[in-house]
Amino acid sequence: MTAPLLAVSGLDVRYGAVPALRDIRIDVAGGEAVALLGANGAGKSTLMKSIIGLLRPVAGSVAFDGRDLRGLRANRRARLGIGYCPEGRRVFAGLTVRENLLVACWGDGRTRRSRLDAMFALFPALAERQATRAWQLSGGQQQMLAIGRSLMDAPRLLLLDEPSLGLSPRLTDEVFLRIPAIVAGGTSILLAEQNAAKALDVCARAVVLKLGRVVTEGRSAELAASEAVRAAFLGG
Repeated sequence: MTAPLLAVSGLDVRYGAVPALRDIRIDVAGGEAVALLGANGAGKSTLMKSIIGLLRPVAGSVAFDGRDLRGLRANRRARLGIGYCPEGRRVFAGLTVRENLLVACWGDGRTRRSRLDAMFALFPALAERQATRAWQLSGGQQQMLAIGRSLMDAPRLLLLDEPSLGLSPRLTDEVFLRIPAIVAGGTSILLAEQNAAKALDVCARAVVLKLGRVVTEGRSAELAASEAVRAAFLGG
């Protein structure tokens, strides 16, 4: 069996004396999109921050492509091929679309131009506004810019945290339509999302968190058909 690209094993995280994650075990294979579902406060963002290295677990491990990441800072993890698109977009408001993208790429001039072209192909709305400052974009365009920026160094894994937050249903659809294309381009995705129905549509598997624990996981089609999961997370 091929080893997973990302393997999280027995992860415990605390905020002071308060447990935030307990015995988390998940994996993401190469070429796979996995949804991380749960209500607000379930621990999704905490897990993302622990994987990228912004939080230090008290127990357990995170491995990427077979390498134990303990002791590595977030910037080192990013250079290994882990991209992170945090909740809330966090674009550089005073920079143009083009500048927001270029600042996130470590490559030479040729690589930077190639990656920029790839992002504009993925998000045509950004190509049309590449000279526009980020604060002038719509919420959906800012989210596209945040995702594009996180892809500029061609990560092998993208941690995508709550991309639908604050977006209308139409703009949410527009953003989520890009996820299969990102995976097809060679980047696996771990998608943390409260909009479970949308996440299950674009991910092959899903893991459900509740109060810092994994309560169920499986193929997306199976979870979508589960009455218990539908009642708890899909509103039906």
